[in-house]
Amino acid sequence: MNRELIINVTSNEVAIALCEDKVLVELGKDMAQTGFAVGDIYIGKVRKIMPGLNAAFVNIGHERDAFIHYQDLGPHFPSLDKIVDSWAPGKKSVRLESMKIDAPLEKEGKISSHLQVGQTVMVQISKEAISTKGPRLTCDISLPGRNIVLVPFSSKVFLSQKIRSNEEKKRLKRVAAGVLPKNFGVIIRTAATAATDLDVEQDILAAVEKWNKTLQQIRRRQAPALLMGEMSRANTIIRDTLDGSFTQICVDDEGMYNEIRSYIRSVDPEKEKIVKLYRGSVPIFDNFDISRQIKSLFARYVSLKRGAYLIFDTTEAMNVIDVNSGNRTKADDNQEQTVLEVNLAAAAEIARQLRLRDLGGIVIIDFIDMHKAQSRQMLFEEMQRLMATDKARHTILPLTKFGLMQITRQRIRPVAVKDIQEVCPTCGGSGKIEPTVLLDRKIANQLSLLAEEHGERYVNLVVSPYIAAYLKRGLVSLRTRWALRYGMYISITASQSAGMVEVQYLDRKGENMLHPNYIGRKKVKKAAAETRKEQKSQQSKGKRRNKRAKEQKDK
Repeated sequence: MNRELIINVTSNEVAIALCEDKVLVELGKDMAQTGFAVGDIYIGKVRKIMPGLNAAFVNIGHERDAFIHYQDLGPHFPSLDKIVDSWAPGKKSVRLESMKIDAPLEKEGKISSHLQVGQTVMVQISKEAISTKGPRLTCDISLPGRNIVLVPFSSKVFLSQKIRSNEEKKRLKRVAAGVLPKNFGVIIRTAATAATDLDVEQDILAAVEKWNKTLQQIRRRQAPALLMGEMSRANTIIRDTLDGSFTQICVDDEGMYNEIRSYIRSVDPEKEKIVKLYRGSVPIFDNFDISRQIKSLFARYVSLKRGAYLIFDTTEAMNVIDVNSGNRTKADDNQEQTVLEVNLAAAAEIARQLRLRDLGGIVIIDFIDMHKAQSRQMLFEEMQRLMATDKARHTILPLTKFGLMQITRQRIRPVAVKDIQEVCPTCGGSGKIEPTVLLDRKIANQLSLLAEEHGERYVNLVVSPYIAAYLKRGLVSLRTRWALRYGMYISITASQSAGMVEVQYLDRKGENMLHPNYIGRKKVKKAAAETRKEQKSQQSKGKRRNKRAKEQKDK
């Protein structure tokens, strides 16, 4: 299987597409400068205790207070609280290697016994803010690496269940035990089976060093503040999934390209050559056919082969998927076999869609009814096999007698599809668009505004391929006429992701020239330039007055 990571970087977000054999299987988006990602460690302040929920709300700097339940404090919260308090300014710091670990928390305790309003606490984000909810927190801190996950306040070595070889288990336990400091535990990941002893040792030491640097930040920063940020989403995916099946990592931003190369050079130098910088004129998602797949795969209807299709519906409580055979027919009269084939094909697509849309919570799948228990068992086993590669925790139940399959799937980030299906950017949710015959007049008016009022001399029009062809048509095209009329260079980029009558006006840096912030900055710069010009004029007048006064005095 060939795996490719395609990364599109814009001024406000980073879109990451994971493809397997040219088929999109995962799509993630990171909003720039939002922070608060899973794995980030913060120093926060307890804002409110909720005895009825046995939970608390903590201020970590997010617009909404983060939530932490008593069970999320972790068994070693007393020891963590003691260390955090010792690293406060003016106090003598305590190192984990030299301290005595306190007795673990009771499983059925009260959060009010351990947290008080205004208390400073070290927390880690376990679930990003979703909808109206703030981030979910944990005090059971862990620091992931490529081959291991470091667990402070523990002394055990855990192994991934996917590691089967007894010899490999013994080797990894021996390596970890030989380098782990006191009061540190570790979870050894499956990727460690392909790593050398030195690689595992360096991973553990690097994680311990990261923990020590995180503690040092407590003394330098006042709550609420970020102590240790998880690496970018792109590097996180690479860290967790990079193996021999990766053939290409392509990114269209030089800064991100250098960051990814630097990370891969540190963990697997031989893989550095698969990182490539995309410099094409066509948007990167269009070039790799990602835009078309996003449009087709994020619809309510998803087509399968030979007429079958799926219908996706999302409610507040669950996600419902209906499997339909459509107009599929078969020459033989073995209806049970035909239904089984449709259901198996649907299962493969559903497993991919769950990862692609990052659906979480309860998922109910209404498969086509099958009469034989053997067929139902075969479908259940196939779904288990297909979802074995899904990194999100999930549980699959066998089909009921009504042909329903129930799946629960972990959700730690906002659902990707909701970001795409919010509001149509072309019609604004009204279902109506402007007449296409007026589009050229609208573009001309905007160009006139940019050129005459704001003094712009360059603009990049990002439009659909149809509009791009229309604007470039003819010996003396509309683009040429507008460039001569308004005295500006006009570039046109055809994008499959643009709506039929959608037009974006970008500058050389890719910023939206019609955005209020952009226009505001231009006005500020223009006002500053006029002020400087006026000051120079006043200075020149003052010099001339002084010169005339001096001449008159000399006479």
